[in-house]
Parts: sequence; C-alpha cells; structure tokens
Amino acid sequence: MKLKEIQNLIKFVARSGASEVKLEMEDVKITIKTSDDSPQVVVQEPVVLPPQQVISSPTPSTPSPVVESPAPASDADDNNYITIKSPIIGTFYRKPSPEKPSFVEVGDTISEGTVLCVIEAMKLFNDIESEVSGKIVKILVDDTSPVEFDQPLFLIDPS
Repeated sequence: MKLKEIQNLIKFVARSGASEVKLEMEDVKITIKTSDDSPQVVVQEPVVLPPQQVISSPTPSTPSPVVESPAPASDADDNNYITIKSPIIGTFYRKPSPEKPSFVEVGDTISEGTVLCVIEAMKLFNDIESEVSGKIVKILVDDTSPVEFDQPLFLIDPS
C-alpha cells in the first residue's frame, strides 16, 4: 500500500466520524483510531527473520494528512490566514535536494496539491502538500530544522 493511499484512507476515516478502523491485507496491517479530532495510524508489516532471532516489536509508521486550522489570533491580519501544520515529527526541508530551488517562497501563489516541503522521518521523505489554494504569507520554520507533530509550518492567505 502506498503512502498516498494511506493518507487518503486517513482523511476518509477522519471525515466519516468512525472511532476505529482496522484493515488487514496480505502484507500490511493498518489500524486507524481517531480521538480528539486527530487520527492515529499504526502500520505493521511482517518481518522475515533468519532462524533463532527474536523480534521485539514491529516498526510503526504514523503518516497523517496535512492539518489545517485558523492561525492564532495574534494580529487582526492573522485571523484571515490558514496555518499549515506538520502531520509528523521529523526534519523539515524546503528543497527536494540541496542543489535544487525551494518548493515555495513567500509570495508564491499555490493551488491545492502543491508540494510545500518535505519532512524526513525515519529515513522516509514525506511530501507535504497543500490542501488549500492561496498565497504563501509566511514560512514559520527554517530549512533543515526539526519539527514536531502539529507544529505550524506555513501561513496561507486563501483570498
């Protein structure tokens, strides 16, 4: 199952109002539990071990969709902006690689699905896409900085 399919499944479950969904396929087990409006996902893949080895626990992965919410009301202007927050813990990158240009800059007009940045988590690079159209007003995180779950990354003016 691809990351994009898992993200779409998370969005569907979050919108449906279900509190828990379990999906088992031949090579993947997924459990999605929602509480406090934040979905939690555990993906377990079978591990093939040589004889006489013990596994302590499967490797969990927690991809989540981009979370949007109104920005904090610090200024009257900020009330009109949408905050794009980090869906995972990891390292924030503004560029696809060091020698390439940034995905977006302040002042850029973006559309739904535009890649805003990449967050590396456990050696996996996750594209963070916009779920709204608008103009980048502010980039709140420096390149190559560690980010936390739900940390604000971008301010978007949807008008």
